[in-house]
Amino acid sequence: MIDLAHHKTLWRIRKFRNDEDFKADLPYEEKEIEGNILLNEGITALQNLLIGGAEDAFNNANSYLGVGDSNTAESASQTGLQASTNKLYKAMESSYPSISSQKTTWRSVFGSAEANFAWNEFTVASGNSDSADNLNRKVSAQGTKASGQTWTLDLEITWS
Repeated sequence: MIDLAHHKTLWRIRKFRNDEDFKADLPYEEKEIEGNILLNEGITALQNLLIGGAEDAFNNANSYLGVGDSNTAESASQTGLQASTNKLYKAMESSYPSISSQKTTWRSVFGSAEANFAWNEFTVASGNSDSADNLNRKVSAQGTKASGQTWTLDLEITWS
């Protein structure tokens, strides 16, 4: 018998034209993107957390969702976002990450003056920079966020 562990990843972006629409929960577009690649540094972080090793947990105090404008192909050996200039790691909303059954969900809100560039790559990290441990990376062109808009980014990982 072979033991297998699986994960299913879903990224969700909700786009709001302005702060008023965000407060009223009236997005003008919602997108779902499946998949990602686990990064080697993220796998090592998970293993350290499993055995109680020295590692920053992917909890509310430490987790950041990152967005950048690089379209460099995903590779497990990467360490964080690949954009050189246009990238931002944003802290979690107050009740995230959350766990329900076998699903872990992270959420960040990028306000009107934040991350106003092309959103081409995504990650979750245990810190606010590329030097933190990045669990995963996804490359997918999702448009350009304009000043004045608010976009939310969710990452859902279902484990089995």
